[in-house]
Amino acid sequence: MNKVLVLGSNSFAGSCFVDYLLTKNIIVYVISRSNERKIAKYKYNKNIKNFKFIKTDINKNLNIFKKIINKNKFKFIIDFLGQGMVVESWEKPQHWIKTNIVSKVELINFLLNKKFLKKYLRISTPEVYGSSSIKMKENKSYNPSTPYAVTHMTIDRYLQIYQQQFNFPSVILRFANFYGETQPLYRIIPKTIFSVKNKKKLPLHGNGRSLRSFIYIEDFCSAIYLAMNKSKIGKIYNVSSKEIISIKNLVKTICAIMKYDYKNLVDIKKDRKGKDYKYFMDSKSIFKDLKWKNNISLKKGLKRTINWYLNNSNFLKKEKMVYIHKK
Repeated sequence: MNKVLVLGSNSFAGSCFVDYLLTKNIIVYVISRSNERKIAKYKYNKNIKNFKFIKTDINKNLNIFKKIINKNKFKFIIDFLGQGMVVESWEKPQHWIKTNIVSKVELINFLLNKKFLKKYLRISTPEVYGSSSIKMKENKSYNPSTPYAVTHMTIDRYLQIYQQQFNFPSVILRFANFYGETQPLYRIIPKTIFSVKNKKKLPLHGNGRSLRSFIYIEDFCSAIYLAMNKSKIGKIYNVSSKEIISIKNLVKTICAIMKYDYKNLVDIKKDRKGKDYKYFMDSKSIFKDLKWKNNISLKKGLKRTINWYLNNSNFLKKEKMVYIHKK
């Protein structure tokens, strides 16, 4: 049975993909610098015996990464690892540079010429393109507008060069916003749900004018799994649904489902620094090449997500409502 290594498994996306792999009866090793999330879906997977968690920090213990990789000879490495959160990257950009570029470059250099490695999948972001009013294809020029986006652009380009010069087996996936059960409470969808539930004001920056595409976590995971098994080395895939919605209308949709007055919910705030107005990605390649399907509509996914959060609200009381940055 193939072993898969998931880096950054404690993120919402990473933990959900771990659960998806376990469902496929795959042996999954994960590395994270944080303790396991209490609400991680994989903890309740029937194949949890195939799971191994290692807590270590790439910035401090890269040699541990190397030992684990050499010992287990993983065919697939799925890379969710990195400093997240766009706004906070303005405050201490050096932390984003260290984790998202410097340490990751060291890891990729180590992986060169590892013949057992069949594919290195990097989970990237449309932030590398910057805001755009036309559909962005995978070959669009980079135009990042935040320190966060600059670090993602840099490592994406680094992987492209290494693939071209050394045939490094990388594939890059640039995802639209993803959401679903177990997402951290400081993200817009769960934050809106709990603001409605607790009848508290929801800060809405820039009047929610930003336009985004949202992918339900189940479809997000299926895209990575398809890329893991069917994509060609060196490919870059945009992964987006065909539905584009403003953050304002997203919040209104949640209010409508939960039967709550939007006007009583929102507190309009000044827009954030470097905020991209619109991400409009052309995802024809992944639909055509990998036969990926965006099965869950936004409304259907929101209903599932809302039900989960409401049914688990007591369990979630100790979860943080604000993002806490770690070096």
